[in-house]
Amino acid sequence: MAVERKKILLRLDPAVHDALARWANDDLRSTNAQIEYLLRRALSEAGRLPMGVTKQRRPGRPPKEQDDE
Repeated sequence: MAVERKKILLRLDPAVHDALARWANDDLRSTNAQIEYLLRRALSEAGRLPMGVTKQRRPGRPPKEQDDE
């Protein structure tokens, strides 16, 4: 079951947006995915990432498969 994602309006300084977009491109992410990645990382480092929230995987990488052994 997919979780509905929240939508927000975010106003950024154009120079900050441009730098973020370049960084996202370097990491093969969309700008939106880069913002979420950075927010998750900041929450995790601050010890504020809620239980049950999973880390995002890198784009283009399949999820890790579990062995059935």
